[in-house]
Amino acid sequence: MAALAHQIGCGLKCPSLSTTHLSKKTNNLYKKPTFSQRTYIVKAAVTAPGVSVPTAETRERAKLKEMFEDAYERCRTNPMEGVSFNVEDFHVAIQEYDFNSEIGTKVTGTVFITDANGALVDITAKSSAFLPVREVCIYDIKHVKEAGIVPGLREEFVIIGENSNDDSLILSLRSVQFDLAWERCRQLQAEDVVVKGKVVGANKGGVVALVEGLRGFIPFSQISTKSPAEELIEKEIPLKFVEVDEEQSRLVLSNRKAMADSQAQLGIGSVVIGTVQSLKPYGAFIDIGGINGLLHVSQISHDRVSDIATVLQPGDTLKVMILSHDRERGRVSLSTKKLEPTPGDMIRNPKLVFEKAEEMAQTFRQRIAQAEAMARADMLRFQPESTLTLTPDGILGPLSSDLPAMGLNLNDIPLAED
Repeated sequence: MAALAHQIGCGLKCPSLSTTHLSKKTNNLYKKPTFSQRTYIVKAAVTAPGVSVPTAETRERAKLKEMFEDAYERCRTNPMEGVSFNVEDFHVAIQEYDFNSEIGTKVTGTVFITDANGALVDITAKSSAFLPVREVCIYDIKHVKEAGIVPGLREEFVIIGENSNDDSLILSLRSVQFDLAWERCRQLQAEDVVVKGKVVGANKGGVVALVEGLRGFIPFSQISTKSPAEELIEKEIPLKFVEVDEEQSRLVLSNRKAMADSQAQLGIGSVVIGTVQSLKPYGAFIDIGGINGLLHVSQISHDRVSDIATVLQPGDTLKVMILSHDRERGRVSLSTKKLEPTPGDMIRNPKLVFEKAEEMAQTFRQRIAQAEAMARADMLRFQPESTLTLTPDGILGPLSSDLPAMGLNLNDIPLAED
C-alpha cells in the first residue's frame, strides 16, 4: 500500500522510447512496399476524394483532343489540302446559281409555314419569302387554306416587292392567276363560247359581272332582259365576249349575243316554261330561261283579249310555244293560242291549256309538216321530169335508184326555222 501511494503521489510515468527504436520505425517507411501493400495503396487512391485515375473514357477524350488539335493545325497552315474545289469553281457556281430578285420575276418555291396572314415560302434565296393572304387568289378569301395553300405545296410565284425590315421578298399567286384568266378569256372569245357570269355590281351604263375571276362590263344595250339592274345583282346570266384587252384591262361582255345562241337551239314549235315579267298594251314579256320573249296579244287566245291583265299577271308561270326568233335582235315570238284544245280555253280554262300543251304542240308540228309536204308535192307536179310521185299518206315514192325502196316520209322532215 505504501508503494501504491508513492506512485500516485509521484504521478504515472511511462517508460521512455529509445532513440534506436524510433530510428527503426522511420527507416521502415522508406522500404519498398510488398504486393499486398501496393494493392491497398491503389484501392485507397481510387476511393479517396479529389484523386483522378486514368480510365478508358478519359483516354478516349485525350485521343480526340489530340486529333482535333492536329486537324486545327493543318487547317491553319494548309487549308486547301485535299480539296479539289478551287476559287474559280466557286465563282462559276455563283454565276450558275445566281438568284434573280427583280420585281416581276417568276420563281418556284415550296410552302413550309401558313397562318391567317399568309404563308412563308422557300425559294432557295438567302431568306424565306412571304406570300400575303391578299395575294393568294384572285377571289377574296380569309385564309390561305381556302385556296389550297398548305405546307409542302410547290408552286410558281411572282416577286412583287421587298420587305424593307428584313430584306425578305414578297410573292404573289394572284398575278399568275390573272395572267391565266386573261389567256383563258382570249381563248373563249376565239372559240365564241357562251359562259356564265355572276353580276356583282351596276352603274349608269350597265352592270359588272365576274367571268373567270375577272370583272367584265355589260352595257345595258347588250342585256336581253328588261329587268332593272338591281334585280340582276347576284344572279348568273349567260354571256359572250365582245372585247378582251389585257393591256387596257378592258373586258366587255354581251348577254344579248349569248341569248341569240340559246335561241338558235330552241326549235320552232318547242314548248317551254316561262314567267311573266311585265304587261304592255300590245302583249306580255315572258322570261324563258334568261331569254326575253314577247307573247303578243293576238297570240294569247283564239278569242279576242281586250285586257291582258284579265288573263295574265306579272309573276305568273305558264307554258308557251315558240313561233319565231330574230337572232340578230335577240327577239323571240311566243304563243299560247296554238296550244288551246278549243278556241278560248286560254281565257276560260288556262290549266287545261298547260296540261295539253305538249300534245297540241305535236299536232301543230304535224300540220306544219303536212303543209310543207303538200307544197313540195305541188312543186313536183310542175316538174314531171323528176320522176317522183306522192302517195295519199304523204310518202314521196322513188322511181329512181337514189331513193330507198319504202319511199321518203315527208312527215319526218324537220321544220323550217323561219
